[in-house]
Amino acid sequence: MIQAPPPPPPAIAAPLLAESGPEMSVGTQGELRVAAALTDARVQVDSSFQGASIVLYGAVFNPTDDPTDVVVVVRGPDAPIRLVKKTRNLGVWLNSRPVLFEGAPGFYMTASTRPLPDIAGFGQLRRLGVGVDHLRIDAPEESRTVTRYGVRDVVISRLGEDYLDWRRAVIRLKEAAALYDTDPNGVRFVDRGLFRAQVELPATAPTGEYHAEVWLFRDGEPAGVSNLTLTVEKVGFERDIYELAHRRPWSYGVLCVLLAGGMGYLASRVFRRS
Repeated sequence: MIQAPPPPPPAIAAPLLAESGPEMSVGTQGELRVAAALTDARVQVDSSFQGASIVLYGAVFNPTDDPTDVVVVVRGPDAPIRLVKKTRNLGVWLNSRPVLFEGAPGFYMTASTRPLPDIAGFGQLRRLGVGVDHLRIDAPEESRTVTRYGVRDVVISRLGEDYLDWRRAVIRLKEAAALYDTDPNGVRFVDRGLFRAQVELPATAPTGEYHAEVWLFRDGEPAGVSNLTLTVEKVGFERDIYELAHRRPWSYGVLCVLLAGGMGYLASRVFRRS
């Protein structure tokens, strides 16, 4: 006896398929937000490293026709900076007392769709720390405290009014080394809502973890931000030497002395024979 085949499964109506779409797109289609990514989130540094060029790209989801601006801030790992100033005493140029700045980023770049003063006000940029002029660089402090503007126990810097001059010197040296950069037209919209920016890392860029902030401004106010992470690390033989020097400095020092002594002895034997 031949059995009849099972009945076909019930057909799914087209309206049900339309209703089962992704809910996140429907829920956020009316929000003003920004999303960004990097073409390469990891940069490897070896003996042949001559710098790197990374593209930061993203999209602005703007449900209205109000114009928006995008500001990209890339900050490298902080490192102390030691500075001295040439002073003339009795006709002789001498080095002043060294000043140690702590917390200065080893790399700092800003790129924007327009100049920063045209995007937001001074107070807003200072509060967010966006731009070289609003970059916080920790100055050396003293243990003594004073009372200023009615506030007690205020710790002041021993640099006093010279702080701004020293701070400008830090920024000037970093800019000369291509470690600080400001590009008022570095963010470009390639299509409606789609933008890109170029991050140029010089050969002297410090290794470590970099933080990128992509700010979205509308009417001079921050409307959103996207945070990214970039890692610059040494690889190969350079990485082994770097880790040995920082994790076992005594072993690294002894090894350098032995290598220097061995090379000196070898050179003396070669020149003696010639």
